[in-house]
Amino acid sequence: MPPRGKAASSAQAAAGQASSGRRPALPREFIAAHKQRRITDALAELSAEQGYEATKISDIVRRAGVARKTLYDNFEGKEEVFLAAFDAAFDEAMERIETACTEAEGGWQEKIEVGLEAFLGYVADEPILAHMCMIEALSATPATTERYEDAVEKFVRMTGDTLPEDARLPDTLDETLVGGVAWIVYQAIRREDAERAVDLLPQLTEFMIGPFLDTGLAVPPAQAADENS
Repeated sequence: MPPRGKAASSAQAAAGQASSGRRPALPREFIAAHKQRRITDALAELSAEQGYEATKISDIVRRAGVARKTLYDNFEGKEEVFLAAFDAAFDEAMERIETACTEAEGGWQEKIEVGLEAFLGYVADEPILAHMCMIEALSATPATTERYEDAVEKFVRMTGDTLPEDARLPDTLDETLVGGVAWIVYQAIRREDAERAVDLLPQLTEFMIGPFLDTGLAVPPAQAADENS
């Protein structure tokens, strides 16, 4: 029995698309998300090339290949584009780190190392976004600076939840360690060495566990590697 009513209309429409060789229309949400990503990627690229202050809306829409109206349909302005790009980059980096730590089978020391490796891997894979988040965010606007500080605070809390407690060590150790890692990576990005960030892993691992060696709560990285192998 042939289909009737709405079912018949849907079947005929699908058959018409198939016979004409046309692809089904993409969902509006997908198209909107794709345009938003092009806009945020464009700002990240331009910020790395010429700085946030020098980047204009006209530069962003030209690089993204969208109309000015499209940008303002999705964002209030340049600052909101930057914040959206920052948030997306931070979420992706954090997801990599959390996944690596969750999958680690060893103790806190292994979690620190694999977390660092995931973070450095993200910096190496996404040097433009790393430049935007760790250099431009510090001075672009007060709002971007605040976003950077919030991100650092989240890393501090994650680090504090991972490191062992020891009353012999200062209460500000978590902030000191995260700040030191951030500074070293910052310098690497400034030198345009972001793509080789993973090379910093041995140095930064030793830096992170160093305070715990004298307390007996950690072992040298080489020894830890042998124990986990």
